[in-house]
Amino acid sequence: MALSVRGLPKLSTTKASSKATRVVTKASMYYGADRPKWLGPFSDKAVPSYLKGEYPGDYGWDSAGLSADPETFARYRSSEVFHSRWAMLGALGCVLPETLDSTKHVPWFKAGALIFDEGGLDYLGNPSLIHAQSIIAILAVEVIMMGLVEAYRASGELPTGYKFSDKLYPGGDAFDPLGLADDPEIFAELKVKELKNGRLA
Repeated sequence: MALSVRGLPKLSTTKASSKATRVVTKASMYYGADRPKWLGPFSDKAVPSYLKGEYPGDYGWDSAGLSADPETFARYRSSEVFHSRWAMLGALGCVLPETLDSTKHVPWFKAGALIFDEGGLDYLGNPSLIHAQSIIAILAVEVIMMGLVEAYRASGELPTGYKFSDKLYPGGDAFDPLGLADDPEIFAELKVKELKNGRLA
């Protein structure tokens, strides 16, 4: 018997090695027909037939039928992953200034307004890092930086010549310097954790 999860190599349940057996056990916890579903034990007839547990974070919930079309589903899936990543960065950006003495524990909802003060805004409370006094300049820098990141992602190639085919999970030394995605078991689990935390953020 083999477990096939989209985006992961086929894993065999034969006892070739304890690592291979462990991979199947962990991966099957988040994927396939026996995965946790949004209504728990009452989900049998509530899960649409096109949500089979092939992708991370699939709990069988699509009451409006928005993902019935495979192309639409692929677009929504990639949008959710990218928005989750930005939301997690935004949550960190909200919490961090409130915890630092150098920012005088400014609440996140007041931090942006400090740019309109007479002295401007010092990032992380340090004037030698970035001393912002113009909201137009901040907006221009953000648009340029995010535009470059998105352009590199969309093209599938970095300026250094590094190419990647999977635009959701590019991996490699440039995007995964710690090598967390080298083990399929850990990689499958991290995909689910990323979406769970992104949905929370």
